[in-house]
Amino acid sequence: MNVLFLCTGNSCRSILGEATFNHLAPASWRGMSAGSKPTGQVHLRSLALLNREGISTEGLHSKSWDNLPQTPDIVITVCAGAAGETCPAYLGPVLRTHWGVEDPAHATGSDEEVDAAFMTAYRILRHRIETLLALPLAELENDPARLKAELDRIGNLLP
Repeated sequence: MNVLFLCTGNSCRSILGEATFNHLAPASWRGMSAGSKPTGQVHLRSLALLNREGISTEGLHSKSWDNLPQTPDIVITVCAGAAGETCPAYLGPVLRTHWGVEDPAHATGSDEEVDAAFMTAYRILRHRIETLLALPLAELENDPARLKAELDRIGNLLP
């Protein structure tokens, strides 16, 4: 199963989702990320956070949804409603769900406050990914309706 974490810029949340998912997922599941309007670079605070958490950042880069290495089976949008952010709509025969997370790239304040915003986004995504991976994945791969219901439920969870 290929899981795409999708947002607009592909510099923070979707990158955190991709790296965390690949760190935790079984070999038969693969995470990817992309943006509808990629910034062209991964936010340095995202990379620093992943390194602190012991998660590989090798190969991470900001990329367009036009250049995916594989076709996704599941698309998880991670954009949120702050500042009128609009989620991109991935078209294609995939399972879609929304796991809104506020964009830490827009956080302001002291270094500690901005780092805290990145950590909050990471913790939310990690909790949701761990919850997904704790499900009976082999069963759910053959039951798209149940998988969709679980993905939607998980999208409302907070750590």
